[in-house]
Amino acid sequence: MSAVNDTKFNSAVFLLTGIPGQEDVHLWISIPVCLVFVISIVGNSVILFIIKTDPSLHEPMYIFLSMLAITDLGLLRATIPKILGIFLFNSREISLDACFAQVFFIHLLKCTECSVLLLMAFDCFIAIHDSLRYASILTLPRISKMGLAFALRGVAVIFSLPFLLQRLRYCQSNVLSHCYCINQDVMKMACSDIRVNSIYGLSLSLLTVGLDSLLILLSYVIILKTLLSITSHTECLKALNTCISHLYAVLLFYMPMTRLSVIHRLGEDSSPLLKILPGYIYMLVPPLMDPIVYSIESKHLRARIIRTLCFRED
Repeated sequence: MSAVNDTKFNSAVFLLTGIPGQEDVHLWISIPVCLVFVISIVGNSVILFIIKTDPSLHEPMYIFLSMLAITDLGLLRATIPKILGIFLFNSREISLDACFAQVFFIHLLKCTECSVLLLMAFDCFIAIHDSLRYASILTLPRISKMGLAFALRGVAVIFSLPFLLQRLRYCQSNVLSHCYCINQDVMKMACSDIRVNSIYGLSLSLLTVGLDSLLILLSYVIILKTLLSITSHTECLKALNTCISHLYAVLLFYMPMTRLSVIHRLGEDSSPLLKILPGYIYMLVPPLMDPIVYSIESKHLRARIIRTLCFRED
């Protein structure tokens, strides 16, 4: 038994999971996954291209949207190739080093996405609550500093995750619950004490996602209070419309993430399929829907996309 316990982690592999019981149709499932991948890549890339090339879009809202698009592209790059490998070639194996690296990038990018959503909430808050000072508060240098600060925060808090996982011994089942590696899933494969990992993971969630979500909620409480003080019904709806796309993005991010977190902590007896599906939604839906939602809600951006796709001059 000691020989098993002393096995070096870098000589072992984990097995990722596609959709249990549906192995015979994995090839067919790869088709919609591939379509989602291509549409998400194209959608977010078009958003970035248009924002970069159109000076009229060099405004805080669109700069934050470009940050969100970059984050979504990073998540797609970190996960989709391996997911397609599972469905197309049944390539389920992933080395521990590669798995720990994926844990780092997935959690870092999700933490960054949460921070970007907070910045976008701050943008909506300033636009409605203090519109006269909007341009003087959200200057380009200040936006750059805020983006850099949140990126550094993400690296600082996520940096220890792979090292905490690396110190554990893995001698139990090596079959992960999802088609990618996340901290909650990997640490359950260990046969050594994971209390430090659990406490750190919970603290990390509270200090990043928990704190950011609380600040987003606070922003919208103040926004709602401001909107209720507007006497003009038309002006109220116009102001509220500026927040609709952001609200959709927040729901697309937090709902599957909350579902996945609850299942990992409380749903041990849940069916495998019930555990798997939120994982796919959590990873695939936000990068797909974010550019669609913002393109629909922003008339200016939508017009620029149509002109670009139709190869027409401004």
